[in-house]
Amino acid sequence: MTADPSHGRLDDDDFPAYTTGRAAEILGTSQGFLRVVGEARLITPLRSEGGHRRYSRYQLRIAARARELVDHGTSIEAACRIDTEYRRNAESSHRTAAA
Repeated sequence: MTADPSHGRLDDDDFPAYTTGRAAEILGTSQGFLRVVGEARLITPLRSEGGHRRYSRYQLRIAARARELVDHGTSIEAACRIDTEYRRNAESSHRTAAA
């Protein structure tokens, strides 16, 4: 039996290790929520060879922030815009600090 080469990537934040069902379970939300944040382009899940959505830990953290906003009464669309702007500002601050 040959080892799966993806096994060593489980610590990689960008490795798409989670199915839609497992990601929804981890986040305590529905699979539909993940589809909506994907349609809003907050996160773009990768696709398995069979065409199934796969999510990374990094993407789950982004979706979790959006879910927190939604849980506090923000619409999904607004939560996606807020998180996108938040990440844009954080990246800008990081580049400025590195300069």
